[in-house]
Amino acid sequence: MIRLEIIANRSVEENILEGLAKENVGKYYTKIPNILGVGACGPRMGDAVWPEENFSLIIWCEEEEAKGIQRAIAKIKEKFPGEGIKLFGLC
Repeated sequence: MIRLEIIANRSVEENILEGLAKENVGKYYTKIPNILGVGACGPRMGDAVWPEENFSLIIWCEEEEAKGIQRAIAKIKEKFPGEGIKLFGLC
């Protein structure tokens, strides 16, 4: 089993879920709806100064499904290069 974590701006959440559905992967996940912090794309603090927020999906899957998720996220990142979409994996 592989643990994948997708962290992205909430503005692309629907696009990510649609991308996963098109690849027929990531059907089962845990969603953390509001994540605050600072990354390479800048602060996401959910306040008046830095109003944006991130969200996260945690997915446990087999290697083949992980490859499909990676393909889906790569396509979304091409469409939205400035949104700070990250995919992390742990074996």
